[in-house]
Amino acid sequence: MAYHIQDLTPGMSASTSKTVTETDIILFAGISTDVNPAHIDEEYCKGTMFGTRIAHGMLSAGFISATLANKLPGPGTIYLSQTLKFKAPVKPGDTVTATVTVREVDVAKNRVILDTICTVRGKTVIDGECLMMPPVKPAA
Repeated sequence: MAYHIQDLTPGMSASTSKTVTETDIILFAGISTDVNPAHIDEEYCKGTMFGTRIAHGMLSAGFISATLANKLPGPGTIYLSQTLKFKAPVKPGDTVTATVTVREVDVAKNRVILDTICTVRGKTVIDGECLMMPPVKPAA
């Protein structure tokens, strides 16, 4: 279901959860060409502050995009901008929950600002906000 700008009100929220797998990390490395050893080399990672491999931050940020595109505002929405603050690592096997919450709606300009957050076991791993252009209801 797509929400039109006229349907949106502050406080509306939607979430998507996804467990990050080994395959997700390897495929994202190939697609993005980000082959940082922090993501793909376990031996290298043993000597890092995390002690193990971590998922690409943008992989988890992609779950925000999926929530916006599929749930709120939904299909037909155009992404205009996004801020991201990476707060903690996501490791293989972690389940990331991306939640978007409408903060402001400007019907006249067809813009909506949403707070965006990703969590793992209740801990914030990404925090930010986005600006979207949702679909407009056709004139009757």
